[in-house]
Amino acid sequence: MSDIKFGTDGWRAVIDEDFNEQNVEKVIRATGKYVFDNFGAEKKILIGYDPRNKAPEFAKSSAKLLGDLGFSVFISDKIIATPILAYSAKNQNACAIMFTASHNPPEYLGIKFIPDYGGPATNEITNELTLNLEKEFERFSSPKEPSECSFEDEYISHLEKIINFEKIKGFMINYDGHHGAASMTFKFILDKYRIMNTALHLNRDVNFGGFMPDPKEKYLPELKRLCTDNHCVGLSNDGDGDRFGVFNEHGEFVNANEIICILLLHLVKNKGYTGKLAKTVGASSMLDLTAEKAGIEVVLTPVGFKWLGEVMRKDNIIIGGEESGGLSIKGHIPEKDGILANLLILEAMAYSGKQLYELQNDLKEFLGCEFFSDRLDFKFETKEEQEKVLEKFADLKEFCGKEVKEKITLDGVKYIFADDSWLLVRKSGTEPLLRIYLETRNVSGLEELRENVKNFIE
Repeated sequence: MSDIKFGTDGWRAVIDEDFNEQNVEKVIRATGKYVFDNFGAEKKILIGYDPRNKAPEFAKSSAKLLGDLGFSVFISDKIIATPILAYSAKNQNACAIMFTASHNPPEYLGIKFIPDYGGPATNEITNELTLNLEKEFERFSSPKEPSECSFEDEYISHLEKIINFEKIKGFMINYDGHHGAASMTFKFILDKYRIMNTALHLNRDVNFGGFMPDPKEKYLPELKRLCTDNHCVGLSNDGDGDRFGVFNEHGEFVNANEIICILLLHLVKNKGYTGKLAKTVGASSMLDLTAEKAGIEVVLTPVGFKWLGEVMRKDNIIIGGEESGGLSIKGHIPEKDGILANLLILEAMAYSGKQLYELQNDLKEFLGCEFFSDRLDFKFETKEEQEKVLEKFADLKEFCGKEVKEKITLDGVKYIFADDSWLLVRKSGTEPLLRIYLETRNVSGLEELRENVKNFIE
């Protein structure tokens, strides 16, 4: 039996290796015990699953297990996006279990526990789940047969209260479902509200077309070509629909930092939202400058949407976002939602009467400067090698001629240099990697910083 560890967004492992029937049953029993101990026998449990290999089968066997223990279990009748299940958990005051590995490689599967507030489980919750792994949990009531149901309708009805669909009717867009869980739902929304679209890769494919199920430029070549050819905005989602990827009308990939800034200004100017911006320590300084110029306070969190979700539940946050393509807004769920993000982009364009590339130009003019970011992932053979590299970055006073202006240890270690460029070094919470985030105010500076980091590690 291998160690089961809950990362920044649940437990993930390779299918038929660590992610096997024995370990899954152990996690499900531990989750059942948590629900029973904290909410009692009457708490409903909802179950959903993404398109990954064996996800439906594991979901159904887990629904039966929880039903046999005495819980009232409601399992999705089809593949479902994580934010849809999260909204249903909040709306129905239920706990939920999602079988997904989000944007991880296709050979992975995972289990994400969603408490009744509709966001990622906190450290306190996952710590309790971990303790429960070593405890027995037997039937507490007579067995109940799980019920199949659809969670889409209540989610879409909720979106109608947030998004002005009248404004975005008549748009022409490109959408790449990336063979992910949001594909058919987003296509349904586009068609229902008469948003003209060219849609790609809506079918289930457990290998995600041979690409990583991550909506980054390098994994979306067909969408890029389509946007370049027909000069329409391009939208996409990841494997479980909680992240977004965007191309403008010139076929240029638009990073998540820019999107969050554009949407912050849209929500404040066009929809009258008030409050704060929440961002992770790995997100761009572009967000800080946008918020400063708009007179909005910034709340900083560690990397991982569970931290943003916790802040959004406790504070008056207009929008919470991370550089990896996750965001949510006030009045929604404290969980990242790629479907909502896509619709907000269209809404921002509709209110302004501008194309996305024009909104990008407006943002650049508003800020008076540009930001260039990158992230380098390093995999090591042993933990000892990884720790040696972390030790090298532990207490820098300068880095390759750059004077350190500020050191932040909220998550890993982040150095802000005198020229306002910065680097962040931290362990991944979901993969055996060391992640290094970089940002400068010019392209040549980014390339120089990138090479210096590589040389420093070697």
